[in-house]
Amino acid sequence: MPIYEYRCPRCRGRFSVLALHPEQELRPRCPRCGNTEVRRLISGFATLRSEEAQMEALADPSMLADVDENDPKSIARWARRMQRTMGEDLGEDFEEMIEEIESGRWEEEEGEGRAETGDEDLGWA
Repeated sequence: MPIYEYRCPRCRGRFSVLALHPEQELRPRCPRCGNTEVRRLISGFATLRSEEAQMEALADPSMLADVDENDPKSIARWARRMQRTMGEDLGEDFEEMIEEIESGRWEEEEGEGRAETGDEDLGWA
């Protein structure tokens, strides 16, 4: 019995549907907004690696080789690589944040209530 994952383009919700039979025709509906025009995702899979192997992969200098810290999209690509290397699902909030950065909405919203994250003095001594 396969489990299929979907994303709703209207509310950006992500959800799973259990198919009781592999041949069953699914007409999934978003549980958040009721939209039936949802997109099927390719489900991730896990590989077993020791914690030591994960740490070695994360410490590899090539992970930072093409990262431009002044380019939000470059940071987003790096964050996705880190997520794949760790082999963990960091949740819907992480995915939404990365998608905002990749689409440029993060920069647009920065002046609209987001805190600046520059080199300002926060008063911590």
